[in-house]
Amino acid sequence: MREENRLNYHKLKKSYNPRKFKFKTTKDLEPYEGIIGQERAEKALEFGLNVKNPKYNIYICGIKGTGKTSYCISKIKENARKQKKKFDWCYVNNFKEHHRPKSIKLPAGMGKVFREDMEFFVTDLITEVPKTFISEEYQKRKNDILKKYQDEKNDLLDYLIEYSKQLGFEIKNVSTGLIFLPIKDGEKISDDEYENLDEDEKEEYEKNAEVIQLKALEVLRKIKILEKEAKKKLYDFQKMTAHFIVKPSIEAFIDKYKDFNKVVEYIKQVEEDVIENVSEFQLIAEEEIPISNNIKEFAPRYYVNLIVDNDEVEGVPVVVETNPTFSNLIGLIEYESENSSLRTDFTMIKSGAIHRANGGYLILDALELLRNHHSWAAIKRALYNREIKIESLKHQLGITDLATLNPESIPIDIKIILIGNPYVYNLLYQYDEDFHKLFKIKVDFDSIMKNTYENQYKIASFINIFCERESLKHFTKEGVFRVLEYSNRLAGGQNKLSTRFNMITEILIEADAWANYEGNRLVTDRHVKKAMVEKKSRNNRVEDRMDELYKDGKIIIDVKGLQIGKINGLSILNTGDYVFARPMVITVSSYAGTKGIINIEREVELSGNIHDKGVMILEGYINEKFCKDRLLNITSKICFEQSYTGVDGDSASSTELYGILSSIGNIPIKQYIAVTGSVNQKGEIQPVGRITEKIEGFYNICKHLGLTGLQGVIIPSQNVEDLVLDDEIIEAVRNRQFNIYSISTIEEGMEILTDKSFREISSSIENKLEEYSQLLNKEESSN
Repeated sequence: MREENRLNYHKLKKSYNPRKFKFKTTKDLEPYEGIIGQERAEKALEFGLNVKNPKYNIYICGIKGTGKTSYCISKIKENARKQKKKFDWCYVNNFKEHHRPKSIKLPAGMGKVFREDMEFFVTDLITEVPKTFISEEYQKRKNDILKKYQDEKNDLLDYLIEYSKQLGFEIKNVSTGLIFLPIKDGEKISDDEYENLDEDEKEEYEKNAEVIQLKALEVLRKIKILEKEAKKKLYDFQKMTAHFIVKPSIEAFIDKYKDFNKVVEYIKQVEEDVIENVSEFQLIAEEEIPISNNIKEFAPRYYVNLIVDNDEVEGVPVVVETNPTFSNLIGLIEYESENSSLRTDFTMIKSGAIHRANGGYLILDALELLRNHHSWAAIKRALYNREIKIESLKHQLGITDLATLNPESIPIDIKIILIGNPYVYNLLYQYDEDFHKLFKIKVDFDSIMKNTYENQYKIASFINIFCERESLKHFTKEGVFRVLEYSNRLAGGQNKLSTRFNMITEILIEADAWANYEGNRLVTDRHVKKAMVEKKSRNNRVEDRMDELYKDGKIIIDVKGLQIGKINGLSILNTGDYVFARPMVITVSSYAGTKGIINIEREVELSGNIHDKGVMILEGYINEKFCKDRLLNITSKICFEQSYTGVDGDSASSTELYGILSSIGNIPIKQYIAVTGSVNQKGEIQPVGRITEKIEGFYNICKHLGLTGLQGVIIPSQNVEDLVLDDEIIEAVRNRQFNIYSISTIEEGMEILTDKSFREISSSIENKLEEYSQLLNKEESSN
């Protein structure tokens, strides 16, 4: 029955015509450098890179292995090289508020020049200042100020001494101050002599002593004023001298950077600070502190902390940050231990990836970014505020009271590119309201492409460049065809090719290894086939163990006889790195009743929602087909035998329906034909996934238990173009040892499974339903 539904072996995989390809080996081809089969993604990326709006950041979406990361990085760098606007960024000391360092923006390359100019300026001062301050002219003017002070001081002291002598006292200067000794007739009076004086003389001496003390205080006060005036004159002279030393360099400095207001402002502050602290330069010279090229070591207050240097960057910067932690993105402030405590200053500010990518592009892994949720918040804050502020995460969270800096924020002009899978994209789009506001461009990389001659040729050219880059042997034309077949298999169809080039390159490398093993100078289709077989052999341990269970009869299955209410479905098993299929025995028991179709898997909570839906559809089909004018008076129980895990999906719904119809109508069905396919309430067969693996799974079991020439699989007609079967199965179909049928309706499937016309099948089912109805009516009447 239904011979027209049997598939010819030519339809079981894509055949490639050698005459279409004008090369003998891939060495004859021109290498292809671009991305293959991603036209939509290419256009979206180009558009996203050209839109300058700050909220048009990009999300690169696609599964691993499509080449999205390497292609996007290459394309972004190519785009970046065409742009010229880039800058250096520095942090410098804020002489008024040391805890708030100032940021300076300079054209690329000038940051390094500015730092070198500052280093030269400071080292030059260290040389010139001591030289000037030990010069004869400076020392003479300094000594003149000191001499004048000393002379005026001596005049005041001489006056005090003479004044004291007139009142009968001699002044003596000791470590504790001035003491006054009484004299008489020019000679000192001893203590004994003083005691022998009469009371009037003693009283006069005491009065004179009080007068002298007051006069001494007045003189000392005048000396103190003179001393202050002298220090002020020395300080002013020192500042004036420093000003003359610094001014020429400062003027040249300002003239060089006159177009940069913040630099000019900073240079003026440096001038003021140098003049105020010129003595420090003398100290460096006097103490012979070694002077290196880095002023950070001996004069850190004037150091230019160049946190972003784009001098050698071609175009605008492109930064790929593989570990997007909070500090790696926004920078950090380091600390060092000093006297058992921690200290920091502006020289310890370190840039983050956002600083380095400022003016260009920052590329991040979306999943890694979300694993650091503080980083994701920092990225959004930077994009909204259009500035980046370096701060400690501990301070932001309020878990430390350690003193820190508050550096000036840096404005940013940046485009951020996130690279991730579709799941992360959907997660962000659904649950983060900021995401779609800030990442408006989705670059969607597909895992499949059309199987056109152009794409076939591109894959052959890709093999050429991969072989050259990895020093592999080149592939023959037949070897390329076998790679294309493998690509069909990965894509899940004859009219599709896979864009998961990481998986294709694995086969290329392994096929080359087998060619080396055999000593061939070219990789042929035999080597590619060997690589595919060996790759499967490394990963299919679970499949082999399950095959043994079928062969040993531990899993019960019949692939040769006829049975009622029993049928072989096909299920997919995924071990992570390997996917295979195995037949599942589905049994149905039907009897008179009113409960309709009962899904045993659902009753014990082993059924998923989609499977439950599929079972409910079956009852709709039966009612539509057989019970339009009467109630469905049956109870049918469906069970996946020897299934101890969950069941989901609707790909077995047609299989279950065949079992139900067989059970109700008491019609034997072929156990040697397995079935897959979804069905709707109208009895139309719908396509399912993994059709190739399902056919191969049933074929392998039949081969282990003995091929009869009758065995086969029924598949949806829409899945025919998805077949990419192994050569062994194709050969078996060609020799009529195995059969594949494609159908569009339940009626066609039942006729293949029973060798009866559907009119006969319907008649049997209707008679049985009538019998059940009468039985139930009779029972109700008796009650």
